[in-house]
Amino acid sequence: MGSAQVSPQHAFARFVRRATDDARETRGWTVTDLAHHTGVGRSTVFRWLAGDWQDYPELAKVRGFCTALDLPVTAAFRALGVPEAGGLPRRRGDENPVEADIRVILDRLADPRTPAEEKHHIRDLLRYLARRPITRTSGRADGTVTPRSA
Repeated sequence: MGSAQVSPQHAFARFVRRATDDARETRGWTVTDLAHHTGVGRSTVFRWLAGDWQDYPELAKVRGFCTALDLPVTAAFRALGVPEAGGLPRRRGDENPVEADIRVILDRLADPRTPAEEKHHIRDLLRYLARRPITRTSGRADGTVTPRSA
């Protein structure tokens, strides 16, 4: 009887396969292009795809891979079975509303069932929001908020 638990090699290989397929579909990247843009060598990408590694991948390379592909590094760490930075993972009920919203977005981006086009729209919107100027607001005693110039 087989074990229901998936090995970190297999889980990470699946994660890398989805990422490379997405990069090919949305950006037209080959493995060579992917290696160039992520800073991860072609042979390393192929080893990751094959699940052919004994020692865990260098986390800096995993971060570079995820950053270049606009993927949440937490999804890669989850596939590897590595705890997220900052200690023990929080329970979902312990999150504030913003953290809960961000978790939903990250889960959607990491979900292989989410269409590539939807992932592209989510990433574009996140980039727009990240670069948008901050509008300062002023709270009044009665609880209403009025915009003010920065």
